[in-house]
Amino acid sequence: MDYYLNRVICDVFHEMRKCNETKNFSYLEGLIEEAQSMANRMENGLGKKKQIEEIEKRWLKAKEKSKFLSALEEKEKELENE
Repeated sequence: MDYYLNRVICDVFHEMRKCNETKNFSYLEGLIEEAQSMANRMENGLGKKKQIEEIEKRWLKAKEKSKFLSALEEKEKELENE
């Protein structure tokens, strides 16, 4: 299930910088986990996009081969009828 987060990874990085400025590291570990989780989702999304593009390319190639095969079969029928 996909959903849009109002919070983006840049916001998390901004909070991490605040932790460093204020020297209050009590919630830094949670921010690191949140950033890691967001980055993992982004990488996963990019991987899925790449897979979809691969599938589309293969589908188009198969469609072209199918058209070519159909044309050859029609030629074969024409030659048989002569």
